[in-house]
Amino acid sequence: MKQLVRLLLVSGIMLFVSGAFAQKPQIVFNNLEHDFGSFKESDGVQTTTFKFTNKGTVPLVLSNVRASCGCTTPKWTREPVMPDGSGEIQVSYDPKNRPGAFNKTVMVSSNAENGTTVLRITGRVEERDKTVAELYPREIGSLRVKTNHISFARMTENDVKTEGIELVNDSDNPIKVEFRTVPEHVTVKVEPQTIPAKGKGNLSVTYDAKKANTYGFASHRIYLSLDGSNDYRASLGVSATIEEDFSHLSSVELEKAPVATFSEMSYDFGELKQGDKKEHTFSLTNNGKSELIIRNVRSSCGCTAVAPSKNVIAPGESAPIKVTFDSRGKRGRQSKSITVITNDPKTPTNMLRVSCNITT
Repeated sequence: MKQLVRLLLVSGIMLFVSGAFAQKPQIVFNNLEHDFGSFKESDGVQTTTFKFTNKGTVPLVLSNVRASCGCTTPKWTREPVMPDGSGEIQVSYDPKNRPGAFNKTVMVSSNAENGTTVLRITGRVEERDKTVAELYPREIGSLRVKTNHISFARMTENDVKTEGIELVNDSDNPIKVEFRTVPEHVTVKVEPQTIPAKGKGNLSVTYDAKKANTYGFASHRIYLSLDGSNDYRASLGVSATIEEDFSHLSSVELEKAPVATFSEMSYDFGELKQGDKKEHTFSLTNNGKSELIIRNVRSSCGCTAVAPSKNVIAPGESAPIKVTFDSRGKRGRQSKSITVITNDPKTPTNMLRVSCNITT
């Protein structure tokens, strides 16, 4: 008798469970993927619709539809879908500034037995023709350029290098290009000198490191005169990092070379009140066998003054380098660098650092 009761109980539970599963809705899509093919970026937003049917016996509810990318926007049927009823999910793709092939997914969550479904859209966006302003985003007065700065990066002290940029006249009138201020170690040319309306020209800059007579980072500004104008905005930045040429040194000369050694590479002033001035002295020792020459000393900020006691340090001798930090106008954590360039062939460039925390 007990076994019969137990059998009836188990059978009832199985019927209940199977009945519960039978009550689940089932979402069935006409298709799970859509290929937009190839289209132009200028064609704008592309949209497709994924249609589905509820093949279950109870209402179907979509709880969430989430795209894998912000460029893909889904809209979907919000109200419950009755058994044998249908709904849809509209998916849009925005191609703006997205040239090339794409493959995006949309995750559909519902109360269906197959509760998570992944939809997919693919295609290829043909890049639109860019405007002159997009191709040449910088301006030098009334001319357009891709960059308004020419960097010569690393040069040795005897190098002569030439770099150039393209000048674009997007106006309806020709523009004559001349130059107002050019450093002696820089030569600038433009061809043609008069750039026709809707035309292009080429500007070349030749940098003579030997004539520059400096070491380390050097920057300059070249001012152009366009049709006789003195507009200061018509300018071009030029920079170079000039290093001493040690390639000619023999092994014997390298053995006898100077060696720059600093007592420390950084110093923290701690807490400063805004407006305070603080000093710290770094010690530079020549541990080599010939004179150590300080070629250049430069700080990263005008708030930091640097004063080496001498520029030539004999073998075995030390020299102080005093650094003064002015906290006026500063607040919070500060970190400033001091670049010291010497004729030490192994480490010609050393960077010292001072830091502090400024309270107001």
